[in-house]
Amino acid sequence: MNSKENLDDFYERFQQQLEESQAWPGLYMFKFIVKSNPEQINKLKQLFNNPSEGVSLVNSSKNKFQSLTITIEMKSPIEVIDIYKKASAFKGVIIL
Repeated sequence: MNSKENLDDFYERFQQQLEESQAWPGLYMFKFIVKSNPEQINKLKQLFNNPSEGVSLVNSSKNKFQSLTITIEMKSPIEVIDIYKKASAFKGVIIL
């Protein structure tokens, strides 16, 4: 089995878990860790059309990393997974 099949299986299971865990549309919380880099933070925010509410940015104790949390209304699990797929293409972003 190749890694694409493993990833497809993961997203299929994740979609099922999301469908079972809450009602849709609904609020969903995304959390990312990035090296302190305003450009990376802005790229991530652009995935959500630069929300003005539901955004939290916290610096690590040595200010090397930042935790970005975005809580936003999502239409469906597929929309959530689409955001994760796009974010996974960004270098140096850790998805929690």
